[in-house]
Amino acid sequence: MSYLFVCSLTALWYIYDSGNLVLLDSYPQQMFSAIESYGLLAIPLFMLAGELMNEGGLTSRLINLARIFVGGFRGGLAYISLVSNMMMAAIMGSAVSQIAIMSRAMVPAMEREGYDKPYAAAITAAGGLLSPIIPPSMLFVLFGVLAQVPIAEMFIAGIVPGLILSFMFCLVISIMGIIYEYPKGEWPNKKQALNYLLMGIPAGMIPIIIVLGIFLGLATPTESAALASLSALLIGKYVYKDLKYSQLFDILKRTAMNSGMVLLLIAAAGVFGWVIIFEQVPQQLATWIASKTNDPFMFLLMIVAMLLLVGMVIDGVAALILVVPILLPIAQTQYGIDAYQFGVVVCLTLVLGLLTPPVGAGLFVSSAMTGVPPMKVFMSLLPFLFVVILTIILLSWKPYLVTVFL
Repeated sequence: MSYLFVCSLTALWYIYDSGNLVLLDSYPQQMFSAIESYGLLAIPLFMLAGELMNEGGLTSRLINLARIFVGGFRGGLAYISLVSNMMMAAIMGSAVSQIAIMSRAMVPAMEREGYDKPYAAAITAAGGLLSPIIPPSMLFVLFGVLAQVPIAEMFIAGIVPGLILSFMFCLVISIMGIIYEYPKGEWPNKKQALNYLLMGIPAGMIPIIIVLGIFLGLATPTESAALASLSALLIGKYVYKDLKYSQLFDILKRTAMNSGMVLLLIAAAGVFGWVIIFEQVPQQLATWIASKTNDPFMFLLMIVAMLLLVGMVIDGVAALILVVPILLPIAQTQYGIDAYQFGVVVCLTLVLGLLTPPVGAGLFVSSAMTGVPPMKVFMSLLPFLFVVILTIILLSWKPYLVTVFL
């Protein structure tokens, strides 16, 4: 709520201070135009899909499905948590929601099998970082709207970076499993594996529906989000039979409140961005940065360093709305940086703020769900945060890792 009031009141204060009160006539228009985009409909729809999956038992079936592929490795439950997060990331697109759901599902099970509880919470929280990078992603939807680039192509741009990040996380889990001698997992027997597979296929079809629908041009990202919500409802109600119609009111209420807050924030930040552009801040910033470097890679590293600090104190959605109108024109005109590369790097950098103090919404959600103090979760997260930063540097250095499928 604080970001909403700060953005709104700052714009009002500027209008009053400038003495140009005629701008007040444009104030409500600018707020409305910031959310007047068909693409933004994907945000509440993906939130609804996540709520329906959790209540309908789809999450637990995806976890069991992951056991078939990685359950027998040393630190098997850690890999299961990661693979399950990858599956959930391909459906939900919301890091905070994903952390909340997977923390409740995975941390108690890992603790029972001898894993250190802060480490279990850290793995689950780190898995939430996959949500803004593996398609679909609400940050990608928002970036596509702000940058006026096709959202479907933004999703495609996130495929290789998402796979790279997943591999890096697997590497961290493998090394830590050896160092701390975490228990060797057990492969499910043939009967269990067949049961997990048959029960997991309906839930596993949802990310396939989303991704193939977008890739083959059969559905827009917004339409895919609607299909995901409908699929989660039907599967939870008629296949798994864990979802009851009496739960729908609470599910819709939570979805409306969460998505309403995001859209209000977008509207308020939109009017703030209008003020910034009116004051020619982008042009002034472009002049300053151009005086420091002419190298696109160094420019992106400067942006990453700045956004790491911004993400620590400002919510990722708010920060994205504020920085994209300012920095994207500079990146494209002054340095020839591809919009998709810029979007992936910025979104991944900003989402680190979810897991870093002092704000760290994801950090506090993980703590609330598991009972582990936030700083203990953060300390266990450091290896994962380190490889995320390495991945960001790699993506800044090699743009074709983002644009290879475009």
